[in-house]
Amino acid sequence: MDKALLNTTARALVARKKGILAADESLRSTSQRFAPINLPHTEENRRAYRDMMFTAPGLEEFISGVIMFDESIRQKAHDGRPFPDFFRSKGILSGIKVDTGFIDMAGFPGDKISEGLDGLRVRLEEYKKLGAVFAKWRAVILIDKNNPSRACIEANAWQLARYAAICQEMDVVPVVEPDVNMTGSHTLERDEEVTTWILNEMVNQFFKQNVFLEGLLVKTNMILPGRDCPVQADIPAVAEASLRVLKRTIPSAIPGVVFLSGGQGTQISTARLDAMNKIGGFPWELSYSYLRSMADPAFAIWKGKPQNVDAAQKELYRRGKLLSAAREGQYSPEMENS
Repeated sequence: MDKALLNTTARALVARKKGILAADESLRSTSQRFAPINLPHTEENRRAYRDMMFTAPGLEEFISGVIMFDESIRQKAHDGRPFPDFFRSKGILSGIKVDTGFIDMAGFPGDKISEGLDGLRVRLEEYKKLGAVFAKWRAVILIDKNNPSRACIEANAWQLARYAAICQEMDVVPVVEPDVNMTGSHTLERDEEVTTWILNEMVNQFFKQNVFLEGLLVKTNMILPGRDCPVQADIPAVAEASLRVLKRTIPSAIPGVVFLSGGQGTQISTARLDAMNKIGGFPWELSYSYLRSMADPAFAIWKGKPQNVDAAQKELYRRGKLLSAAREGQYSPEMENS
């Protein structure tokens, strides 16, 4: 393990004014994205969609790294260069999703567990040759009346730490993503309780499994009530609860925390990130690892049509600029109209 390299890479991923583009959609996700615009779900259309995002002029001003999928890390930009080579020329780091999805957890109805530890070392060796310097593993935690169970929390925390240790052994920076999902009607307080639980258990496993804290990033959810909760929280309440949980659970040795945006609207996820950075007073960098909140407006313009690429890329650049401002606590809603 090259600790200096791991720390340098982790810190580069949370460089000031920058965040991570989480473009690691599975084939199922891209199929769902293409269906409403009647775009055939072909390999070439998926490549063109990624090319629209990845080659947007000026993207490197706001994006430190891009998380790819097994298919996309093997694809090429319109100029013939493999995407990792294209990113390297722009000073953007290449990442790869390495969990193979989540399934029902045997013996615990309603709980989920991720797969992908088997053969991970071999896959990482190949991904490194393709250009990846960091990886991501997502653990999905669902909240319901009887969920999550203690077994679910402990099993997912153990997996996240085991994945992190294997990555670091390979000199690949692990991004660990415990995602307490917005699905459900739970309150903000319940989300805070469960997120604190999984983060605490995960960090405990880091120590048990000799994970190098300075060489990883945490990617997690903001503290939010469930999508179906009748009482939704305002921006200050979300910001304060999210920071409260992170301060209780995330050691200062970890270089950075990046938030996922799943289920939030484009503007609200930007405003919530901004509110936290305006509060400040935390020991780690606080940034974003978004896809939908960054790329959805551009996708709505692109619609799979080559003639729309320029306009879509300009919108992607604009969205990146706004997220960069939020990353620094310098965003305001009025900027959305600029």
